[in-house]
Amino acid sequence: MDKAIKLKVRKELDSQQQLNIIKLKGTLISRGYTEIIHILDQDEEFHINSFETSVESSTEVREFITEFINKENLAETITLFR
Repeated sequence: MDKAIKLKVRKELDSQQQLNIIKLKGTLISRGYTEIIHILDQDEEFHINSFETSVESSTEVREFITEFINKENLAETITLFR
């Protein structure tokens, strides 16, 4: 069974924030957590990025994303839906 992970990402980003978001998404894919990340508009300020991952790895994925957000100081840029 799959588990959905959703991220709310600010649309207006500086170049470093953009690079960090791309790095996060690339790492999620390269680690095998998902094969594709869907991007939808939420409103004028945010996108919603979502992907399916296995139930077994969902806690690991959430921990990785939280650590990444904290490490790269992206708390104002990206939010993990719980």
